[in-house]
Amino acid sequence: MPQHAPSTRVCRDCDGFATAAITTGTRHADGTRATLTVACPACHGTGHTTRTAVTVTAGR
Repeated sequence: MPQHAPSTRVCRDCDGFATAAITTGTRHADGTRATLTVACPACHGTGHTTRTAVTVTAGR
């Protein structure tokens, strides 16, 4: 029987693609392009979110 790994929740803000490389359009002296690496602010570049406790208030 296959083993089941606990599933991790994918970040809803970045859909699991947590980092992006953005080309600025300029080039370095050696000819390579200058890029910026940006991480998702919601998951801090991991692509997954942790389960949080949900407080439910019911009643009057």
